[in-house]
Amino acid sequence: MTTKGGHVESAPLTKDDYEALARFRFGIRQYLRFSEVTVRSHGLTPQQYQLLLALKGFPGREWATIAELAERLQLRHHSVVELVNRARDQGLVQRAVHPADARAVRVQLTPDGQGALARLGALHRDELRRMGGALALPSWAEAPDMGRGET
Repeated sequence: MTTKGGHVESAPLTKDDYEALARFRFGIRQYLRFSEVTVRSHGLTPQQYQLLLALKGFPGREWATIAELAERLQLRHHSVVELVNRARDQGLVQRAVHPADARAVRVQLTPDGQGALARLGALHRDELRRMGGALALPSWAEAPDMGRGET
């Protein structure tokens, strides 16, 4: 059934559902906290690490435009410009002329940015391995028992 807003109406959440959501949210927060502390201990801000990761992990290529980075990072255009400027000043990224559009600018990693990302990426991968299933998506029952989880 679809509501006026176009959303699919679903069964009410059970106690188990809330516990699964809370467990998943806790795992996300643990990972983000690890990331924040680790990145800062390597002299970068979490936003700079996210920028480097977005560049290296961009689908099909290792550069992106400011507009693409704004989408990937879920930031406003001007915020990404400031972030790129600070990362450029630290020698982590560089700007280059876009080959197909002279109005656009390509942002790409420098060798220093590549090195920083390689070190931090390995630490993040290792942390995800250590966390195991803490970030596994909750599995939802197809037809939840409406009485389940009530006290």
